[in-house]
Amino acid sequence: MAIHVNTDDSQGLLDSIYAAIDEGSIVTWAYDDDMDFFHDTADGQWKGEAWLHPTVGKGALVLNVIPPKKGVSKEAYAVYHGRFIEMLLSHFDEGFSGAFGTAQATGDDRVN
Repeated sequence: MAIHVNTDDSQGLLDSIYAAIDEGSIVTWAYDDDMDFFHDTADGQWKGEAWLHPTVGKGALVLNVIPPKKGVSKEAYAVYHGRFIEMLLSHFDEGFSGAFGTAQATGDDRVN
């Protein structure tokens, strides 16, 4: 349950995402005090359903799922992964070469 974003500048891409949220050009995503992303729309439908924890790596920015106490539903998992990648394509298409979401939990996901 991770998003892998292939990029030559992981830290730069991450910093750009935070800046775009702060500047208001990205309005459907926010981040908390731990710098984890969450989906944030006016109706609040997906808020608190999961968080995405970023890790800067060489050649990739990886976002692992952090679940709420009740766990992450398949629907929330799909929404978080799909909409985060959609946001990347809409705003940062020149900052990465590809992105994909894993279908199952990876070693760094906190799913329970």
